[in-house]
Amino acid sequence: MTRAVHEVADVATIGQPAGAPALLSHGHGSASGRLAHGAPAAMKWLWLGGLAVALVLPLIALFGQAWFDAAGNWALGARMAALVANPNFLPLIGRSLAVSMTVVALVVPLAFGFAYALQRSRVIARPLWRGIALLPLFAPSLLPAIALVYLFGNQGIFKHAFGAGGIYGFWGIVLGEAFYTFPHALMVLVATLSLADARLYEAARAMGASPWRTFHTVTLPGARQGLFAAACLVLTLVITDFGVPKVVGGGYPVLALEAYKAVVGQQQFDRGALIGMLLLLPAVLTFGVDMAMQRRQRAQMGSRAQVYVPGPDRVRDIACLLIVMLVCAALLTVLATAVGASLVKLWPYNLQLTLAHYDFDNMDGGGWLAYRNSLKLSALTALAGAVAIFLGAWLTERTRGPAWLHGVLRAGFLLPMAVPGLVLGLGYVFFFNAPGNPLHFLYGSMALLVLCNVAHFYTTGHLTAAAALRQLDTEFEAAALSLGVAPLVTCWRVTVPICLPAILDIFRYLFVSSMTTVSAVIFLYSPDTVLAAISVLNMDDAGDTAPAAAMSTLILLTSVLAALLLHAASAGWLRRTQAWRRPAH
Repeated sequence: MTRAVHEVADVATIGQPAGAPALLSHGHGSASGRLAHGAPAAMKWLWLGGLAVALVLPLIALFGQAWFDAAGNWALGARMAALVANPNFLPLIGRSLAVSMTVVALVVPLAFGFAYALQRSRVIARPLWRGIALLPLFAPSLLPAIALVYLFGNQGIFKHAFGAGGIYGFWGIVLGEAFYTFPHALMVLVATLSLADARLYEAARAMGASPWRTFHTVTLPGARQGLFAAACLVLTLVITDFGVPKVVGGGYPVLALEAYKAVVGQQQFDRGALIGMLLLLPAVLTFGVDMAMQRRQRAQMGSRAQVYVPGPDRVRDIACLLIVMLVCAALLTVLATAVGASLVKLWPYNLQLTLAHYDFDNMDGGGWLAYRNSLKLSALTALAGAVAIFLGAWLTERTRGPAWLHGVLRAGFLLPMAVPGLVLGLGYVFFFNAPGNPLHFLYGSMALLVLCNVAHFYTTGHLTAAAALRQLDTEFEAAALSLGVAPLVTCWRVTVPICLPAILDIFRYLFVSSMTTVSAVIFLYSPDTVLAAISVLNMDDAGDTAPAAAMSTLILLTSVLAALLLHAASAGWLRRTQAWRRPAH
């Protein structure tokens, strides 16, 4: 403990000019000291208010739009009866469930096999395969739909592969959503399979269990919760996405697309709110079941666990290599088709190279302004979001306060995971566009888009920050408090440098997600704040498919380049700030 006290004291005074009063001198007695020590308590109420404005009140506005009519009278029963009585409603739900369950049945086994190859085999070039598998994260969800049109559409290379109807319909939506959701499921399952106790596998071998029996009795039970979490994630992403169905759905409408049409095309806001409320149900249900399973799941790695290292197995490794090669070939085919179509005059009849499709100012959709707006939005979201998310996690994980307040904040930080982007965007329309709302001036502004994106992607960043903060010993804060160091000073001087890798991961995640998002912001932009991913949708609506592919390609390349630049720029910084992690020689 004494050593920790001196370390905090040394860190807290780093960088002060000679003769300056030490930061440790701000005790509880002075006004500035009392203000500094009371800052975390005030910040918790500020974060609680931010959650209310950014998440809770928009959802309440969504419910109010669905439950009450313009005069304030209860109308939910009549509206729900009218919606159910519509002959297209139950088939709409059936089609949405059919697509979602088919994508889950296709994606989760493929992602599990891919994750198994990366974590439980000796397949060569694992970083390469993993990098290719994660590429769809850097593209808007409309890119695979556009690529499928070029491959299997009416003028596609393989236009007869799906019969007379072509790719438009059920299988077009399934394939597009499979491409879109595969990396999300893969990340969950890679994390799941990375935790394994080698002693279980040694015991299975000692008892003469075959590889299949070991897989069936050891690997699958240990990955059960991860498999369910991946299935829930894929189900929620598919059932709430309207981008892919809009491009390749044809005469196969689904629930999310109906909500989009009700608001944008038909101006039926009460119908859009009611469908949005229905879209919230599967997300909340799967989120609740997943949380319940996590509480029941036993820890996979105990204090005496040994790291599992797969042994040589020629048959297994060859099979795993074939799996990753086939999946990566499919993903690269889709990406290459979209990129190639953006660079030729007329796919597939005139393959002469051209950059005419990148002349966005002469196309419908917003031009180069949309691309510049996306860069601005992504940078602002990453900066503001990384600060807000890390400080929010620090307030609940590293400071003292009422248990009920910390519980409310933690629940609020996890709530965005259960709210689909389309539903959140609808809530923002009804809340911020209300004439009596003093925040009405934000509607259509870049600030509101930043707020919506931070709220939409908050949970993933919070879980990353909270995991990093929980690894720190509480002696740091205890020593700082005993010396009279304000908690914010300890956070800035000690906690932030130690957790810098997690903060940079959050920054990178927010930047890329903001470049590619469509559903959360589709209702919130103005002509001055149109975004690149939305311009893809607008250009496709106008029949400019090749320019839409070009903008999708530009978003993909920008996201990949930004991730690489952030990684390279932070490498030297991390080497200096994380030198304490390296063992002494």
